[in-house]
Amino acid sequence: MPEGYLTTHVLDTARGLPAAGVKIALYAISGNSHRKIAETETNADGRTDAPILPRDRFQTGTYELVFFAGDYLRATGQAGDDPLFLDEIPIRFGMADGDAHYHVPLLLSPYGYSTYRGS
Repeated sequence: MPEGYLTTHVLDTARGLPAAGVKIALYAISGNSHRKIAETETNADGRTDAPILPRDRFQTGTYELVFFAGDYLRATGQAGDDPLFLDEIPIRFGMADGDAHYHVPLLLSPYGYSTYRGS
């Protein structure tokens, strides 16, 4: 059985704070098929309470995290005019090592974002 797992967190770089209450969905990608396999929300520390893809469900492959940033930006008064510049943010990535910890964070502001493979 693989020992890998996937975690994420969201930081609000405009306010310099963890982004609490951000809904996140995880999809397994195969060709043109998207299959939702998990959904969670960030806690007060901007993290999920548990890995979004724990060891017992981990498989290598292509995945997509979708961060529902627009809801968070509206709730924190940072949204600006409709339509929002950033609303749902998809990040597609691959996990090839079945025994690795993958960490894919989101650094968020109302008009930009970045990500990286963390630890």
